[in-house]
Amino acid sequence: MKLCICNEMFEGWKIEDVFECAAGLGYKAVEIAPFTLADDVRDISITERDRIKKAAEDSNIEIAGLHWLLVSPKGLYVNHPDSEIRQQTLEYFQALIDLCADLDGRVMVIGSPQQRSIQEDWDSDQTWEHARETFYQSAMYAESKDVTLCMEPLSDNQTNFINTPAEAVKLIEQIDKPNFRLILDVCSTSNQGLDMPTEIRQFSSYLAHFHTNDNNLYLPGSGNVDYPPIIEALKEVEFDGYLSTEVFKFEPDPETIARQSIEFLKPLVE
Repeated sequence: MKLCICNEMFEGWKIEDVFECAAGLGYKAVEIAPFTLADDVRDISITERDRIKKAAEDSNIEIAGLHWLLVSPKGLYVNHPDSEIRQQTLEYFQALIDLCADLDGRVMVIGSPQQRSIQEDWDSDQTWEHARETFYQSAMYAESKDVTLCMEPLSDNQTNFINTPAEAVKLIEQIDKPNFRLILDVCSTSNQGLDMPTEIRQFSSYLAHFHTNDNNLYLPGSGNVDYPPIIEALKEVEFDGYLSTEVFKFEPDPETIARQSIEFLKPLVE
């Protein structure tokens, strides 16, 4: 397991400074939210992509991949009944896959709750089919780029579309592509009332990525989640991907959060 940190909490930092800070604290990788680089990733030149990749290499940091994929540009929606909106979203997903591959990233986390929730007057079965088609086409494109798309179950206080690992796995099995897998998030799983070690063991064959945090939206070990059994379950199933810390509260400062997170996790992982 490789310890990783998400970059969006480093608000206002240059990405190369994030890499340097993460490396200095002992992290192996950084996970990037694309909106922190540009409102539209299609505006990021090849020269800039190469510069970011080299900055990570110079800091001895891997770029794990991307998350918070659809925060910008506005108007994207993976399962909207309007086919034109879905097509625009698919095209942007492909642009994100290109960025991930250009940065030597390995995974893309499909979270973005506001861009997948079922609206009141939508047919739930049709909405599911729209999502399945968008993600199938995205997985087909990502396969040639050696990028893995990870479906993230999110708690029902964030979205009403795919709240449990079982629901995510249903979609994963329908899409049936080797690079469309599962990510588990400690905060969402806990707040959904599920036992994380049980979910890890049950769905380990689908698991490709993991977000560490706590049920209070803050760093791992700061809330009520019992972490040792979670890490033991990951060891038991021989998970060898990234443990990527994603917090939603950015106080007191990013370096303190990153330091306290790795100080908590590293002894458990080793």
